[in-house]
Amino acid sequence: MRKVIGIGETILDIIFRGDQPHSALPGGSAFNSMVSLSRLGVPVSFIGELGNDRVGEIVRRFMQANGMTTDYIDCFPDGKSPVSLAFLNKANDAEYIFYTHYPDRRSSISYPVINADDIVLFGSFYAVHPLTRDRIVELLEYARERQAIIYYDPNFRQMHAHEAIRVRSTIMDNYEFAGMVRGSDEDFLHLYGLTDMDKVYRDEVGFYCKTLITTRGTQGVNLYTETLRRHFETPVVTPVSTVGAGDNFNAGIIYGLIKYGIGYHDLPALSEPTWAKIIRCGMELAAEACQNYANYIPVEFAEKYRENIS
Repeated sequence: MRKVIGIGETILDIIFRGDQPHSALPGGSAFNSMVSLSRLGVPVSFIGELGNDRVGEIVRRFMQANGMTTDYIDCFPDGKSPVSLAFLNKANDAEYIFYTHYPDRRSSISYPVINADDIVLFGSFYAVHPLTRDRIVELLEYARERQAIIYYDPNFRQMHAHEAIRVRSTIMDNYEFAGMVRGSDEDFLHLYGLTDMDKVYRDEVGFYCKTLITTRGTQGVNLYTETLRRHFETPVVTPVSTVGAGDNFNAGIIYGLIKYGIGYHDLPALSEPTWAKIIRCGMELAAEACQNYANYIPVEFAEKYRENIS
């Protein structure tokens, strides 16, 4: 059975409404996607690191409760597990403050076996940080050799915008590894100062990776491939919180690739109707995530979705 391998940071997200904490949940971009996929019955392996502390233990227990192995989580004795504060504004969009205390040297992490047509998800600043770059490249080279689908989400936040020029060459390398890239309009604004997604594909991404999906919140989704340009309208929802919306969009796209049997060699030549079904999965999971305070789709929704999706 095909599986999904994710790599990235693992964080305890504390969500605030106004000045009061509302909830505390394990998070991290790739981590959130892995939780939703696991709830949908997809075999997942998450590669990450946590401190040997109370926060780390909360996250490890959560993973086990959601059917996720902790075999590929490095537990470092020095430093502390990272925490983020997410402050919801009036539109229920989140502004983040991150608190990290990693050890000076990061240990090596073991990787799961990757087979042909498995899917590897990576992204965020974790994928370009000098202290984690070597492990990212090692995993991507292995995945490429094994003919896995590599899915990249830059997830480039405003807090890193001042570093955009410095990391652009690394991000281009990530595009080149990827079989598909998914980014939000905010990611590309912070990276390139661009709001025209056609220009982003033409001038920044398309030379390195032929498949790009861009998301613009309520303004819809754009798909770019060598042969297709397509816009999809997003469903109208009243969000409770947008924390995890993009991560669950990623989970939906990956679920669609598996649900409809799209392998490594199929991806370049997908038809427009097939892409429409896959992107619908992304939009449906993102919409569901926006309607609760969790970073992932609810268990009950996942069970019904598996039964009803056509």
